[in-house]
Amino acid sequence: MAPALVHALERATFNSLPARRVAFDGPFVLRAFLGGTGRANAACSLDPAPDPELAARVERIAARYRRLGVTPRIRSSPLDPVGLGAHLRATGWEETDESLVTSGPLAPIAAADADVTVLDAPDAAWFEVLGTVEYQSPARHAEKLEAVPLFAIPAAWMVLRVRGVPAAVLSTTCDGLYCGLFDLAVRPEFRRQGLIRRVIGAAGHWAAAQGAEQFYAQVSATNEASIALQAGIGMRERYRYSYFTRK
Repeated sequence: MAPALVHALERATFNSLPARRVAFDGPFVLRAFLGGTGRANAACSLDPAPDPELAARVERIAARYRRLGVTPRIRSSPLDPVGLGAHLRATGWEETDESLVTSGPLAPIAAADADVTVLDAPDAAWFEVLGTVEYQSPARHAEKLEAVPLFAIPAAWMVLRVRGVPAAVLSTTCDGLYCGLFDLAVRPEFRRQGLIRRVIGAAGHWAAAQGAEQFYAQVSATNEASIALQAGIGMRERYRYSYFTRK
């Protein structure tokens, strides 16, 4: 994958998942929030060039997270300095949670939908639907609420209702050409009715009005249903990342 596209998608995702605290250490950006979501509570490199201070930097990053009361976490991506993964494995870090970053054109499915409500912040109905597919720990729930005033780019939370019942939700952002898709969920009794495609289409319509041309998303490498759904709307894997944690 071309480094320029990886950089563009990484930057868009950082803007879409804000963190309370951000600091740089050489090529690494450290982000910390409340210990909930991975990206908002991990360090990662933005430059794959060799880093002569890698070993000392990794120890310094771990110490900083411990001081903040957050589990030390480093996200490994194609922008890692040479040898980062090998060094982390050799020094007791545990690798988990491999995910795919996908992207594709939004124009083919972008469409207004009268049954979709566009919110400025997640409400109780939005959280209720999300909670049917994803366990919302107190930290994750609080981060989603506290992130709302932190956004420096347009963001929206969408609820698709069927016969008045909140049935499908997602959150979305617009960062230049890129429309991010997050928190996709369909209430169990409404699944297999094409609702997630409809709410994605509504997100694309919202983002296209602001100049976006491409969807992007993150999905667990084990979530075959979501990977297939994204492939079905023209989104393809661009690269992968995983997390390393240490106690």
